[in-house]
Amino acid sequence: MVRIQRRKLLASCLCITATVFLLVTLQVMVELGKFERKELKSSSLQDRHTKMEEAPTHLNSFLKKEGLTFNRKRKWELDSYPIMLWWSPLTGETGRLGQCGADACFFTINRTYLHHHMTKAFLFYGTDFNIDSLPLPRKAHHDWALFHEESPKNNYKLFHKPVITLFNYTATFSRHSHLPLTTQYLESIEVLKSLRYLVPLQSKNKLRKRLAPLVYVQSDCDPPSDRDSYVRELMTYIKVDSYGECLRNKDLPQQLKNPASMDANGFYRIIAQYKFILAFENAVCDDYITEKFWRPLKLGVVPVYYGSPSITDWLPSNKSAILVSEFSHPRELASYIRRLDSDDRLYEAYVEWKLKGEISNQRLLTALRERKWGVQDVNQDNYIDAFECMVCTKVWDNIRLQEKGLPPKRWEAEDTHLSCPEPTVFAFSPLRAPPLSSLREMWISSFEQSKKEAQALSLLVFGKPGVLQPSMRMKYIRTWQ
Repeated sequence: MVRIQRRKLLASCLCITATVFLLVTLQVMVELGKFERKELKSSSLQDRHTKMEEAPTHLNSFLKKEGLTFNRKRKWELDSYPIMLWWSPLTGETGRLGQCGADACFFTINRTYLHHHMTKAFLFYGTDFNIDSLPLPRKAHHDWALFHEESPKNNYKLFHKPVITLFNYTATFSRHSHLPLTTQYLESIEVLKSLRYLVPLQSKNKLRKRLAPLVYVQSDCDPPSDRDSYVRELMTYIKVDSYGECLRNKDLPQQLKNPASMDANGFYRIIAQYKFILAFENAVCDDYITEKFWRPLKLGVVPVYYGSPSITDWLPSNKSAILVSEFSHPRELASYIRRLDSDDRLYEAYVEWKLKGEISNQRLLTALRERKWGVQDVNQDNYIDAFECMVCTKVWDNIRLQEKGLPPKRWEAEDTHLSCPEPTVFAFSPLRAPPLSSLREMWISSFEQSKKEAQALSLLVFGKPGVLQPSMRMKYIRTWQ
């Protein structure tokens, strides 16, 4: 009997020790994450709001759908509608009844609704997702939904399986998410076909007397893709006109130096004069495709692209861009561009699709035709509205199932909904290799740190590392109620 009691006592001590260790581990991860976020804060803010190569953020330019704003007299009506609580205050709305087809949900950023019995879903904006500020313990009837259209550099934690699979619904740049935002920077097929900014090849050949064959416009320097290192090496083999803060050797007119001018007519006219543009993303992830790719196609400039490994799935035609990944070294890429620059017939093969107005990529055509949101189109819902309504509709579907005595459908995100490999750096000639900047060095350590934070968060929410099978997940969620 004494031995049994000792064993029970020992088992209890081990459980308590394990729990304390888990909490201490999580706290350490949180503190390390806080420190790292301080280091990256200025870079992230620049990436989201002011960096030169990015188009002005879409989030502030959208008009929200009309809806009823709730006041104290109407609070009693909340019992009739599911509450969608934006845990990230993205929309800034304290209360709005949004209509989604035949369904309606109450959308708010007011966290006093955390424990309201009609609160059914928490909506998160990825850049603001922090493991030290979450609605925990998570209840079984609470769905989590993620909206994240931005670069992985803004929040690497989301790109690890233990975190992305915490969510029930996703809207990301990945084609595999529940609401794919892959074409978020492309207004329509018509703008690709448009010849509004196209400069005839004969004129471009004359402009070559004062312009380089290539143009580079970036002001977010040393990002995870390490693009500046590649371009620096490329510049030793071919002339590049570089505007912006990164590797700058040419200035824009004063009125176009503001980042907000990146979509200005004057900026378009300058870029359209070039034959080629270095269209390098700030991160290398499948389906992460920004305006850096679509803008030159709209202007009639051939993009020299580095970024999404799946970019061939989104080209307007088989021959509409030069892919850096197809060249073993910048030296070979420079040689190929010089060849196209001196041969009009070879060059025109890359713009023939635009001159003829022919888009042969059926995947691209289908994606634009079937997406449930528009870009800079007041006649369509924007993608935030579409995200809200996707969650609202799925919540209502489950309410109706439960009213019929049927079990709710469990939606689960998968790691393919947001996945990026670890950042790497280019290694060229050691004589010309740039010294590793503190920011350039930080991306790899940031990725590794975020992996540890992801594991710690998974332990906190589910009680064990990794991702549980759906059948087991509900068991662990209930233990936190």
